[in-house]
Amino acid sequence: MDPEDQVVRYADHAGASIAWAAVGDGPPLVIGGWWSSHLELDWRNAGFRRFTSALARHRTVIRYDRPGTGVSDRGGLPARSLEEEFEILEALIDEAAPGRVALFGASSGAGVASLFAARHPDRVDALVLYGAYARGADLAPPAAREAMLGVIDQHWGLGSRVLADLFLPDATAEERAEFVEFQRRSASREVALASLRAVYDFDATGHLGDVLAPTLVLHRRSDRAIPYALGKDLARRIRGSRFVELQGDDHFPWRGDADAVVRATLSFLGAPVEPEPARGGARGDAGGATGARSGSPSARLTDREREVLRLVAMGRTDGEIAARLMLSTHTVHRHIANIRLKLDVPSRTAAAAWALRNEVI
Repeated sequence: MDPEDQVVRYADHAGASIAWAAVGDGPPLVIGGWWSSHLELDWRNAGFRRFTSALARHRTVIRYDRPGTGVSDRGGLPARSLEEEFEILEALIDEAAPGRVALFGASSGAGVASLFAARHPDRVDALVLYGAYARGADLAPPAAREAMLGVIDQHWGLGSRVLADLFLPDATAEERAEFVEFQRRSASREVALASLRAVYDFDATGHLGDVLAPTLVLHRRSDRAIPYALGKDLARRIRGSRFVELQGDDHFPWRGDADAVVRATLSFLGAPVEPEPARGGARGDAGGATGARSGSPSARLTDREREVLRLVAMGRTDGEIAARLMLSTHTVHRHIANIRLKLDVPSRTAAAAWALRNEVI
């Protein structure tokens, strides 16, 4: 499929327009609820387009941008609660696929997808949740959440780079730069801040037990953005759900072994796909794991390096850190180089992202 194969349409909700697009053939599969999306920019991404096109060989894949983001109405802020997210998804499905649907809820989109399934059991054939979690407050401790929100609020440019390192741990410098540009074109600073704050506030624990649709939960074992343990926790809360462990550390489903995600999804939806090759790509019902790695590299940091890293994660410049700790900027620069070496990260923003993930605040 080429970029021109996508046609963007609009649905109305509460005076705002919701941009959506459909590609492929077959029963509808609705994907959405991303905290950051852009129908047109996503479709120009070759990896994203391959992933979506693979699903679209068997399903009509429907995607949408939430109000305030992408090519939807940019005049207001995005939903502030799961209830508001639900109303947006309900309006979109009423317009784009008024019959029965399957839902693919990835990352922060899992909350609203599962809520729709719980509220409309007569309209949902199946639910697939990928790289997801039940409660946003479990993503990071309060101090780390506030630090991340503070970085975005004070400097969306720096915030977008920190998020790029969090979501694309093994990407090239060019890929990171492209994703930074994507985020900044997808949402303003105000919208990005409100969206991430809502993600942290979302809590699906109250309705997950009411989901009756057949449910598949997919999670990559070493996902660096959403810990594996949170995926296991989510699956335990949905009666009769099937949990499948995938290998890799990429959070976005179209990166890394995207074929494993496509294969598991389509197989669960009943599409005629060949079995997964026996190469460790997916494993069902794996348990006993946690999201954190043992032997954390932070143990190798000195107390001073920890101080410097905390300030880096807060968005401080070398000069500001030097003044705060009464050091020379050269010494601060050397500490940051040592931190990057010990953490095995490629950049300053990657070190900041690591600090936010690992509570070094």
